[in-house]
Order: sequence, then structure tokens, then C-alpha cells
Amino acid sequence: MEEDDSYVPSDLTAEERQELENIRRRKQELLADIQRLKDEIAEVANEIENLGSTEERKNMQRNKQVAMGRKKFNMDPKKGIQFLIENDLLKNTCEDIAQFLYKGEGLNKTAIGDYLGERDEFNIQVLHAFVELHEFTDLNLVQALRQFLWSFRLPGEAQKIDRMMEAFAQRYCQCNNGVFQSTDTCYVLSFAIIMLNTSLHNPNVKDKPTVERFIAMNRGINDGGDLPEELLRCHLLSQNLYESIKNEPFKIPEDDGNDLTHTFFNPDREGWLLKLGGRVKTWKRRWFILTDNCLYYFEYTTDKEPRGIIPLENLSIREVEDSKKPNCFELYIPDNKDQVIKACKTEADGRVVEGNHTVYRISAPTPEEKEEWMKCIKAAISRDPFYEMLAARKKKVSSTKRH
Repeated sequence: MEEDDSYVPSDLTAEERQELENIRRRKQELLADIQRLKDEIAEVANEIENLGSTEERKNMQRNKQVAMGRKKFNMDPKKGIQFLIENDLLKNTCEDIAQFLYKGEGLNKTAIGDYLGERDEFNIQVLHAFVELHEFTDLNLVQALRQFLWSFRLPGEAQKIDRMMEAFAQRYCQCNNGVFQSTDTCYVLSFAIIMLNTSLHNPNVKDKPTVERFIAMNRGINDGGDLPEELLRCHLLSQNLYESIKNEPFKIPEDDGNDLTHTFFNPDREGWLLKLGGRVKTWKRRWFILTDNCLYYFEYTTDKEPRGIIPLENLSIREVEDSKKPNCFELYIPDNKDQVIKACKTEADGRVVEGNHTVYRISAPTPEEKEEWMKCIKAAISRDPFYEMLAARKKKVSSTKRH
């Protein structure tokens, strides 16, 4: 039973009554103070709880925006970067963007390669900042290339590749001072290693280069002179360069849901084009990949096998006008109008059959893309475009040496 504070014994003196009243008043004040403290504690606890939930909401919102930025980047790298900058998720500096690309969380490796290969001055600065994040000290050239080429997917355009490999060569020479006489030497040998990898592991290449031929290919690249044979045979750390490539091909970065590694390392060009059917004359959108003197086409970029393969050997290419589609070109057999082109395609039931085209008519999305595709296909029909890049660089080296 609760004590009744209102009860006052009748036999108390006036002073005792006053004292009792003072005690009751102090008790009320104390109870009021306790209640005030309880209210303040409850208020602070509520603020802490609200603060926590607000921070949580902010973090959730930020994570959603970052995820959206990554998706936008994978669809269009420049727009993705712009979105992240506008939402204060990324600083507009080449160092911050390079770090974002280097971490690569949730990013498409092909999109990273496309962004790094752009020729805009800012993109070039990002490329160099990106390369600076790689540590190549005491790695042999093959090891360094493996690390570098795993961080993105090398694009198909020759100019992009040239800029990226130039940056790689500069960084490698910076980390390993004195190994090569110039960055040009490192650049050329790096390309030679990439081509050696393709030649040794591409099933279409029947005549596999020997170590002697590899050495012969790289004569004259060391500021006009030859690289020491022991450097080629045992490049740094006593690891045999040729045997390293022969025993372990380069790993190609695979993007989520994209299993096109069987189309070999480093396509010359890839993209969506329209192709006119052989027997049934309808236009169909296909994903084309140009590599190793063959044109592969897929129904979707996620397909594990191509719908068709067109070997480019003995074919020619020409620009044509078509009343139904713009930006057209054709693959054809010169001087043999009615001969069926040697090619194969996969039917809907999985059967692989011979193609039935006397010409392959293809439509590009824009005149510029048509020109690029025709140029790349012409180069692939004649020879590997890498050799032209190497020839130009060797010519530059020789010219520098003479002067």
C-alpha cells in the first residue's frame, strides 16, 4: 500500500508540522527532477536512434547511387563517371577516377578499357594515373603484362591500344630502370609477347613460332640494335620468357555474363551490325567480333558460341548502296561472282552447317562506324594490324638512332 503524504498526525507541534511540509515539498521537487531526467534521457535516446536511422538511410541512398553509377558506367563509361561526379560520389580528378577504375568493383572490364583508351586529354591523364597504381618493380615483362592486362580488357582499336601500351612501357621502365635502353624497346617487345601469346594459343594458327623465330622477330628493336639473347630467353629473375607464354597463356578478363573468351585475345573490333540473310533476305542484328582474320557473329553478347564464322582469307570488301539500309558494305570473293563463301553457321537446333552466302551484306549504324569496320576488315584480310603498328614503331626507333 502506498504511503499517504497528506496524512498529518494531530499531536505534532507547529514547528514539526512545518518540517514535515518541507520534507514533502523537497520530495516532490526530487520526484520532478527524476521525471525531468527520465524525459531528457528518453529524448536523447530518441535523437540517437533517429540519428542512426538517418545515417543508415543516407548510406543506403549512397550505396544505391553508387550501384546506379556503376550500371551507367558499364553502359556508357563517360556518362557513368559524370553521374558519380554530379552526385558527389567521385571527385573530378584523374587520380580519384583512376583509383575507382583500378578497384573495379562491379565494373565491366571492357568498359574500363574503352574509357582508358579514349584520346581526350583528361582520359589520357586518367590512363597514366591508372598505370601509376600498378607496381611492376622486380617483375619480369611477362609478369607485368599479365598483371596489367588483367585489370581491364584491351580494346580492339589500334590507336587505343597504342596509347595504353605506351603508358605501360613508360611505367615498366620507370619501375625497372636500366632493363631496356628506351621505352620504345619495351613497347615493341611487349607487343611481340602479346602476339606470341596469340600465335601459340590460337587454334587457327597452325604454324606455331619457335623460340628461334621469336628471337629473330625481335632483332633491331633495342635502339636499332639487338636485344641480348639471354634477355629474351631468361628475361629477369631467370624466367624463360618464351616458355612462360607457351606454358601459361594470358588470362583474359571475363565480364559478368560475358563468356566470349573463346574468340581469342584482343579483338580488332567488336560491335552491333545488321546482317542480311542468305536464303531468307531479312536483316538481323548481330554482335560481330573481328579477330584472327575471321569475322564472328553472335545473337547476343552473352552467347557462349558464335552463330556464324566467316574466315576472311581470299575475300574482298567493298562499299555498296542499299535502298533499304544505309551504311552498307559487302564481303565477296573477287573474280568469282557465284561461288559460295566458305563459312559456317549454327542452326536453331544446334547443327553446324555450311553458309550459303555468295556475298555477305552488312549495315553499320553510322557512316563513321562503316568506315572503321571496313578499314579494320581490310587490315585483317591482309595481315595482322599489330604488325603495322610494330613496323611504324621500329621505323621510329631506327630513325631516332640514325639522327
